[in-house]
Amino acid sequence: MENKNDELAYLYDKTVTCPVCESTFKVRAVKKSSYRILGQDTDFFIEYGKINPYFYDIWMCNTCGYTAMKHDFPKIRESEKELVISKISSKWHPKSYPNIYNVNIAIERFKLSLLNYTAINASSSKKGMNCLKLAWMYRLTGNKQLELSFLKNALESFTEAYTSESFPMYGLSRFAMLYLIGELNRRLGNNEEALIWFGQVIGETNADQKLKNKAREQKDLIRALQKGNVEETLLENDDDKKKGIFSKFF
Repeated sequence: MENKNDELAYLYDKTVTCPVCESTFKVRAVKKSSYRILGQDTDFFIEYGKINPYFYDIWMCNTCGYTAMKHDFPKIRESEKELVISKISSKWHPKSYPNIYNVNIAIERFKLSLLNYTAINASSSKKGMNCLKLAWMYRLTGNKQLELSFLKNALESFTEAYTSESFPMYGLSRFAMLYLIGELNRRLGNNEEALIWFGQVIGETNADQKLKNKAREQKDLIRALQKGNVEETLLENDDDKKKGIFSKFF
């Protein structure tokens, strides 16, 4: 009970207007003062203490079913609204959630968001970021198979977005996206592809030095593995040291 009361103290209700049906509703939001970063994985996943903001990253209108990551929620075109109404609202059944979300609730809400992005033919970057965060949620549950499945789809979407969309993209510069695509390839075992992307980061004169160093570290890990100097299992489980479904939508 004390833990739940602590988490409630980190949350507040924010009033939002749905851009599709114009209904007004409240979303759960994390107070900025409650953010406590404990660490970061090599694919930019942030480990939080106190409360996990990722669990509250999705906004959902319970009237029409429009659901999206909060960054994207207000940014919907008229043609996309019509697609939500015809493909989502017509089949929508309101959902009820407790005051405090857990990882399983977060997974369900990220999937609802992904379903909406698919229905409205959203940009590759939106679907990519949604899939990446779903992979992170499965990482928290320890489900490696589904984590890798969504990492794969995130990689495909980001690779497409890199050549067809403008930057910054969800706060990521072109250089950061180069690195992220390289790291997702590495995590999926596409080592030669990863080396190419990491090499581009290292070769960019305008790239941040810290990002270049990250790319060099990951490149060195791959080289060490190829030479047999590093246990492959260590590379596959580097996140553990810190602590099918997709096809229905695409």
